[in-house]
Amino acid sequence: MAELVRLTHHGDVAVITIDNPPVNALSPGVPEGIDSALKQAVADASIRAVVVIGAGSTFIAGADIREFGKIVAGERPKLTLLPYLLAIEDSPKPVVMAIHGQALGGGLEVAMAGHYRVLAAKAQVGQPEVKLGIIPGAAGTQRLPRLAGVVKALEMCTDGNPIKAQEAVSLGIADKIIEGDLLEGAVAFAREVAGKPVPKTRERNEKLQGVAPAVFETARAQARLKYRGLRAPQAAIDAIEAATKMDFTAGCEEEARLFNEVLFSSEAQALIHSFFGERAVGKIPGLPKDIKPIEIRRAAIIGAGTMGGGIAMNYANAGIPVIVKETAQEPLDRGMGLIRNNYAKTVARGRLTQEAMDQRMALITPQLTYDGFEQADIITEAVFEKMELKKQIFGELEKIAKPGAILATNTSTLDIDEIAAATSRPTMVVGTHFFSPANVMKLLEVVRGKATSPEVITTAMGLGKKLGKVAVLAGNCHGFIGNRMLEPYFREAQFLVEEGASVEQVNQAMYDFGMAMGPLAVDDLAGLDIGWLIRKARAPHMKPGLRVPLVADKLCEQGRFGQKAGRGWSKYDENRRPSPDPETAALIESTARAAGIERRVISNEEIVDRCVFGLINEGARIMEDGIAQRAVDIDITYIYGYGFPAWRGGPMFYADTVGLPKVLARIEEFEKKHGADLWTPAPLLEKLVAEGKKFKDFDKQKEG
Repeated sequence: MAELVRLTHHGDVAVITIDNPPVNALSPGVPEGIDSALKQAVADASIRAVVVIGAGSTFIAGADIREFGKIVAGERPKLTLLPYLLAIEDSPKPVVMAIHGQALGGGLEVAMAGHYRVLAAKAQVGQPEVKLGIIPGAAGTQRLPRLAGVVKALEMCTDGNPIKAQEAVSLGIADKIIEGDLLEGAVAFAREVAGKPVPKTRERNEKLQGVAPAVFETARAQARLKYRGLRAPQAAIDAIEAATKMDFTAGCEEEARLFNEVLFSSEAQALIHSFFGERAVGKIPGLPKDIKPIEIRRAAIIGAGTMGGGIAMNYANAGIPVIVKETAQEPLDRGMGLIRNNYAKTVARGRLTQEAMDQRMALITPQLTYDGFEQADIITEAVFEKMELKKQIFGELEKIAKPGAILATNTSTLDIDEIAAATSRPTMVVGTHFFSPANVMKLLEVVRGKATSPEVITTAMGLGKKLGKVAVLAGNCHGFIGNRMLEPYFREAQFLVEEGASVEQVNQAMYDFGMAMGPLAVDDLAGLDIGWLIRKARAPHMKPGLRVPLVADKLCEQGRFGQKAGRGWSKYDENRRPSPDPETAALIESTARAAGIERRVISNEEIVDRCVFGLINEGARIMEDGIAQRAVDIDITYIYGYGFPAWRGGPMFYADTVGLPKVLARIEEFEKKHGADLWTPAPLLEKLVAEGKKFKDFDKQKEG
């Protein structure tokens, strides 16, 4: 086994190098190695100062997150990093932390225990624990306010975002930026401070003085609004407030208490599941590991609408030249104007330079012909959701695309195999379902047809990563993973308003559950006419006599298409702010009365259970059908594509948290009340309950 920590001598300066690839996480053995090396350096009379540095691309990116799960499972004792950090701080010889890459979480806690911190110019530091539903657990909430001040510590520990080297120095978190070789500069700095009294962070209390209680009250109010449903930001605020009211030792004890409280919460377990899930979805069971992906040097897109333009921005952002084709000059100009406006807004916010915007715009070539398409390595069709139109386009691409080019469709529901049948190269056809707005949303649903080659699947998944997306592989069926599951979710939301709930109650209940928006608010945002078009296309294939929602079609018949029309399920002002619409309420009541639907008082609990358990039941069927390979694929799809709260871990993880027996019992209750056609329990759900297993056990079996 490679040595995790090395001790070397640079004359009178000892250098402790952490070498635990890939990110120098604080895995077991690393803190102990630092401690052992430091003791040797302190005992060596020839050594006057110590430098701690990371090997590879970063300093310490944080704790080994896998260890948190082991602690919760009782497989290992609680973390004991703090005693090692106190030993660093108590060193009689100055300890200089040399930071390149990132010092995050436990990495910053280690750095703050040193007497000095020097940074590479592009280094970043931060306390991102809140993103995993936890807080710093090794005096991070106690040392950071002593260095950066209380207000900045509150910000860093509640939003979890890192700061750059220049800001870290200006705040007092770090002492100096090293230009040139970091190790060489850190050793020189260590010699400058050798022999001087060592400054201990825990004794620097001046920035804790005179902090008004209103600072914490304001932070709590902001966290409640910004981080709905999350306990960790509030716990971080509590711990930082403790730093202003208690001595360092007592503050650390309070931090430890709060850390353990949030670590064992379902919120933390869900966010840790999401963290690992984002990485797991890129591993495709059954796909050969030695496949060489196709290199994507040039791209082309058909359609310059909202989706086509957003997809083009993704390619340009990744430095890939892209052609955007339209059928007429007016929609082409409109599409390019939207792209330019999106970039301009980013420049105005200071998140992009004008030079970078100009470079990205230069990578996008708008045109009305197929000129240059023969050079593209991937061609993406992003036109209206009409099968005949898509098949026509793929027939045209058959004559234009070079051999070996990937032909991708951005369809959100349609049959990939039927589209692929319009070509003589179905092995090269794949679905790349971007989510709107495509330049913002992180999810990319990669849909494989029955003939899609492993090489194309591998390329599409890798391309998603290159474009900054989280790519999830789905099988081919109507709606794939995300939109197929969405059908029962929207269905039940509409049934609930027909049965007596108000539009506002349904939206609020699901918002309070943690969804980014209520289901009927989402319908209004997307445009009711989109679902109307899909329903009309599917009507001939529906089972006769099956209950279907009635109101949405009537809204569409009246031109009430949602936000863009100023009215839909709700009414919208010129700024698209919603308010209850009495006309919609009257239409719902009259429609229910005409259909003989008995209206009643409906609880928020029933709203949540019918909407979410409908998702879960369909998710189980999707797993049975092999459309989703694992439960985690569904979870990540819904977190990144549909606004499902990450702190609940996705619908299938949430089901495991609730308990599958309880989920099954509730579905069986709905089956008796609303009919087997809509609520028959998924056989996989019944099987797992009978075996005393969870959806995560299904995943382990698939991966094992």
